[in-house]
Amino acid sequence: QVQLVESGGGLVQAGGSVRLSCAASGRTYVSYGMGWFRQAPGKEREFVAALSGSGGITKYADSIKGRFTISKDSVKNIVYLQMNSLKPEDTAVYYCCAKPSVYNAYDRPSDYDYWGQGTQVTVSS
Repeated sequence: QVQLVESGGGLVQAGGSVRLSCAASGRTYVSYGMGWFRQAPGKEREFVAALSGSGGITKYADSIKGRFTISKDSVKNIVYLQMNSLKPEDTAVYYCCAKPSVYNAYDRPSDYDYWGQGTQVTVSS
C-alpha cells in the first residue's frame, strides 16, 4: 500500500501559477505510475497528466498541454504538477493517484489503485 497526500492548492488569479505536490509514503520502494486528475463541481473526474514509474513517459490532457508539467523527485517520493497560465476553467479539486507500474502512463481513473484526498485549486478571473 502507498499513501498519497496532496498539497499546494489555493486561490490564484487567472494567468498565475501554482505547483501541486503529492507526497507518497508506505511502499515507496515499488515503482508507481503516477497521475493527476481533477474534478469540478457537477462534473466527472477528468484526466490531467500522468508519468510512468520510470519517469520516461508523460501524458497530458489536451486542455492543459503546454501549460502544465508533471514531474517527480524520486528521492523525496514527491510528484509535482506545475500549473502555469491558469484559467478559471482550471478550477477544480485536484487528485493525485498511483498504480504499481514501470513503463506506462495511464489516463483513466479506473487504472489507478491509490488516491489522495485532493486539494482545491480556485482560479479567479
